[in-house]
Amino acid sequence: MNSKLKEVFMAPLNILNPVLVQVLGICSALAVTSQLKPAIVMGLAVTVITAFSNLIISVLRNTIPTRIRIVVQLVVVAALVTIVSQILKAFAYDVSVQLSVYVGLIITNCILMGRLEAFAMQNKPWHSFVDGIANGLGYGMILVIVGAAREFFGRGSLLGFQLIPQGAYDCGYINNGMMTMPAMALIMIGCVIWVHKAFFYKEEDK
Repeated sequence: MNSKLKEVFMAPLNILNPVLVQVLGICSALAVTSQLKPAIVMGLAVTVITAFSNLIISVLRNTIPTRIRIVVQLVVVAALVTIVSQILKAFAYDVSVQLSVYVGLIITNCILMGRLEAFAMQNKPWHSFVDGIANGLGYGMILVIVGAAREFFGRGSLLGFQLIPQGAYDCGYINNGMMTMPAMALIMIGCVIWVHKAFFYKEEDK
């Protein structure tokens, strides 16, 4: 992996993370993180759609008229979202129900449209594909962290498997019901952003 490709892949995982730094995709991040499983599926769905939409738009970038480029981008994303939605309904129907309308709303995700306009329209297909994967993983990473914390402390489980033993409940342990409430998603993401800014994020010298 050459240095440019490495930078394209690593930047969205840290200094250009779409959720932590650019504060994009927050709505879906708040909506699907009450449990770990839908958070993982949503992260994978966005990663696949971002990667392949970047690839397709990059391949077509020299043939797309400038005045209709947004329309073309929306058509490509909408087609990929429809395919992913139908695959989820066919093979993971319960998760599809949990994600509800948020799979369809991927088409309006600022991360996708931002990468198509800012990167795929100006770069080669392979770099665009890697950029899409990296941004999807950066987004999914935050969903997994928040979803795992909320499910563990709110339900005592991960992926539906009970991790806190019954003995703990018999001794008086109680799940934190607030973790399952929508407001806690915002608080959790705020905490993750704070930790990232305080300990991991380093601004580039200008």
